[in-house]
Amino acid sequence: MKRQDFYFDLPESLIAQQPAAQRRDSRLLVLQPDRLEDKQFSDILDYIQPHDLLVFNNTRVIPARLFGEKATGGKVEVLIERILDHNHALCHIRSSKSPKTGARLTMEQAFEIEVVGRQGALFEVLFDAQKTPLEWLETYGHMPLPPYIERADQQEDKERYQTVYSTRPGAVAAPTAGLHFDQAMLDAIQAKGAELGFVTLHVGAGTFKPVQVDNIAEHVMHSEWIEVSPGLVEQVNQTRAKGGRVIAVGTTSVRCLESASNQGSLQAYSGETDIYITPGYEFKQVDVLLTNFHLPESTLIMLVSALAGYEKTMAAYRHAVAQQYRFFSYGDAMLVFKKTD
Repeated sequence: MKRQDFYFDLPESLIAQQPAAQRRDSRLLVLQPDRLEDKQFSDILDYIQPHDLLVFNNTRVIPARLFGEKATGGKVEVLIERILDHNHALCHIRSSKSPKTGARLTMEQAFEIEVVGRQGALFEVLFDAQKTPLEWLETYGHMPLPPYIERADQQEDKERYQTVYSTRPGAVAAPTAGLHFDQAMLDAIQAKGAELGFVTLHVGAGTFKPVQVDNIAEHVMHSEWIEVSPGLVEQVNQTRAKGGRVIAVGTTSVRCLESASNQGSLQAYSGETDIYITPGYEFKQVDVLLTNFHLPESTLIMLVSALAGYEKTMAAYRHAVAQQYRFFSYGDAMLVFKKTD
């Protein structure tokens, strides 16, 4: 298939710049195999059955963006991609001219980092050893809002660009399908007899990398760190034994579950994944997906198309635009059922 097959016309006015007043205030478009339904997010409870398992990504967004300057006074913007150890990290650096190895950058007028090497497009930097990289970020960093949110981060974003169940710091972008859940909603799901399970995928900035080749089979997928625990594997097996469904909350949960099933059955796994899911992919674990609306021509809309079917997915997106759903990270949600044909 061609990248252009996944294009749709999206008015800029539909790109959400702020979160809804309350997490559950979002709308919900339900894509069933035979119909579309316009709902509110709180209606998701009507689609959850006893013995279902909802799988959430418990990664926590770190305040990964720093602003500073070079020794020459030139401005720099640093986005941490991954913390490597107690004082090293990989990052993206934006400046008028790329800093060379050995360059020292003053961040937030408070501390220095040193460029010590390159790994492809990423810079390896050394943080001042007085604190760990995460401690420096927690004190001085900014929430790394996506590039399509055209405003500076605000105090509210520290809480709203974070799921209520996030426990494992390491992401530089939120697993946005989970932003719609508050604790009361999680409690209500369990009260219906469904279970909650958790995987970890530390979302990298590569999630926003556009597909630039025409033939989507030639796209090189970015790599991210995941963990699927033995306990989660047991939960999935018990869900299947009871006749329940696996509902992945977010494309990151899908990527975890399907990556850990590449031998056929679900296995505990900790490490890297660059799984690339496009139409024609046979899902091994996921029955239903809750997700936000994604960028045109992105790998994420390709993943949704693989689950629901290409024609149905693109029709649903055209419907969402016509009905003025809010798009992307702070936007509305979509409940996608696996195609039956």
